Amino acid sequence: MALEMKVPSPGESITEVEIAEWLVEDGDYVEKDQPIAEVDSDKATLELPAEASGIITLKAEEGDAVAVGQVVCLIDTEAEKPGGGDDKKESKDKKEKEESKDDSSDKKEKEDKDKADSKTQESSKSSTPSQKQDSHAKGSPSPAAKKILDEKGVDAKDVEGSGRDGRITKDDAVQAKASMGSPGKGKRGESKKKMSMLRRKVASRLVSVKNDTAMLTTFNEVDMQPIFNLRKKYKEEFKDKHGVSLGFMSFFTLAVVRALEQYPGVNSMIDGDHQISFDYKDISIAVSGPKGLMVPVIRNAENLSFRGVEDEVKRLATKARDGKITVDEMTGGTFTITNGGVFGSMLSTPIINPPQSAILGMHNIVERPVAIDGHVEIRPIMYVALSYDHRIIDGKESVGFLVAIKEAIENPEELLMDNDVKRALEL
Repeated sequence: MALEMKVPSPGESITEVEIAEWLVEDGDYVEKDQPIAEVDSDKATLELPAEASGIITLKAEEGDAVAVGQVVCLIDTEAEKPGGGDDKKESKDKKEKEESKDDSSDKKEKEDKDKADSKTQESSKSSTPSQKQDSHAKGSPSPAAKKILDEKGVDAKDVEGSGRDGRITKDDAVQAKASMGSPGKGKRGESKKKMSMLRRKVASRLVSVKNDTAMLTTFNEVDMQPIFNLRKKYKEEFKDKHGVSLGFMSFFTLAVVRALEQYPGVNSMIDGDHQISFDYKDISIAVSGPKGLMVPVIRNAENLSFRGVEDEVKRLATKARDGKITVDEMTGGTFTITNGGVFGSMLSTPIINPPQSAILGMHNIVERPVAIDGHVEIRPIMYVALSYDHRIIDGKESVGFLVAIKEAIENPEELLMDNDVKRALEL
């Protein structure tokens, strides 16, 4: 009996997917629930598991766009599983033969090389003085000079040697210049591949944001010393008790929640001629995954503690990096946080994640001299950026929002922990 495997719906509003990669070959025996393919939608990359055990027949090629519900392969459920023992023995014997063949080949190659070396030595011993002199003929480069000329792409015949009998020296090669218009040696290959459906959708969305929103970015700087002090004092105890690290993301997420409560317009989006505002805070966290940028969502972040945020960040980031994130876990979100600092970015203008209206960009932390109470101190400083849609968020709101972030990060004990650190960290 041949079972028809159809493309399941990966999520609401998704009508087609693209076969990114087949993980099996036509005619292979597959086990039930074994991943047989990776499929790209415009929101995520998902694994397609086998619905039954049997011999598989592929009905779609890699790169094909297939509609939800379309048959992509057949599985012969009555086919017997190939015997494992004989196959393994045959494979082992084949491998041993190949290794034996390789050993013989290596041995023969070594014998041939020894013979060649012996002939070379005999030839060298029998060379006359005149032959040796010919090897240093006029205009020939020394070994060091030849290497330099090759790297520069300069022909030895174009160089005038200053050594004995016109020999090209190392200095001659260093000073030699390639003739104008002659290309240097090196690889000049190129490759071309089709972008995945996810990458194409991301590209389309980014261009759409630039064209369809009045995007503007405001900047500020944050003194991270108070966060450093808290983490140094409590991070070990926090990790021992909760099993997760006390990172920067929980502080910034809760600082964003506080700022969104003060500036609800930032927690809004445009729908035609209407502005939709949300009384919940679903915070999207940008994560770099194997297939590109993923943006999983922390639901109702306003109800989470430091431990709750860190648990969710770890869970979602791990699933995104392992390619196991679901479409539902990346759908929605009312505000986004992205951290380019993990890649070393000092400053950037992050692009809004539509249909949201704002995004916070975190960056790397650098020790900088700053004025503190009239004197200079070295502090760990992070530049932060807020990109926002100026159609519904005014400059006053955007600047005030970013200042609220700065205040919370620089005074976390009072503004994020209600002056009770142990209680806030559930220690």
